[in-house]
Amino acid sequence: MRWIVLLADRVVGLPRGFWQRSEPLQAHLLRLLYPPRCALCDADLATSGFRSQLCDRCERAVAPLDWVACNQCGSPLREMEYPLRNCPQCRHLHLEFDAAVALSAYQGRLKEAVLRMKWRNGEPIAEAMGDLLCARRGDLIRELRPDVVAPVPLHWHRRWLRGTNSPDILAKRVASFLQVRCHSNLLKLTRSIPSQKGLGIKERRRNLAGAFRVAKGYDIKGARVLLVDDVLTTGATCDSAAKALKTAGAASVAVVVLARTIYQ
Repeated sequence: MRWIVLLADRVVGLPRGFWQRSEPLQAHLLRLLYPPRCALCDADLATSGFRSQLCDRCERAVAPLDWVACNQCGSPLREMEYPLRNCPQCRHLHLEFDAAVALSAYQGRLKEAVLRMKWRNGEPIAEAMGDLLCARRGDLIRELRPDVVAPVPLHWHRRWLRGTNSPDILAKRVASFLQVRCHSNLLKLTRSIPSQKGLGIKERRRNLAGAFRVAKGYDIKGARVLLVDDVLTTGATCDSAAKALKTAGAASVAVVVLARTIYQ
């Protein structure tokens, strides 16, 4: 972009530094040269009134407007069940986190988006999904009134293999939306976690027992903490992380995720 600005100064003959002081004009010029495209399907986006990194079709596919879910665990509910807390999914569970908000169910286009953003070159999708999460569920997220936002941490080896950290990207988008602090390193893993795939909730909880701790140098006594992750399956990961936060003095822990796994 810098060479375009310098060239424009010389060719058009405008006062020196004019383009540097005209950020809206620069943004418009950039959109003309590089038309915005949907982060998920690569379709062209309208340049006028451009506000989203996703096309309307992808937005509708990944985030239905009529989403109704349990306040405690984020599981989808039928209209007749709303507003239930401790729904059939979590009624018999003791959860350390106090509330959960999800964008939608872990299926279809949302599942595709989550899987793609976990790997290299997935950052634009993660950013777009984080913004859509705030746009669609912003009122629910604000009601949680967090003092600090933190991502569920990835083990360093997994971060290295993937080349990205989608929970951290999501957490920063949510924190920016709420205008509160995001502490990317608030939680630490005490060890590598074996694969959770195919395990039930009891096995997952055993897998994750004592797996998280609050990093040195953070004082969260009395704080309302908002944990951010990409998917909530059985809740075992967020439960273990919430337990570590409350042990360190957090007053409450809420969870915000992109996708909620549905159990039959």
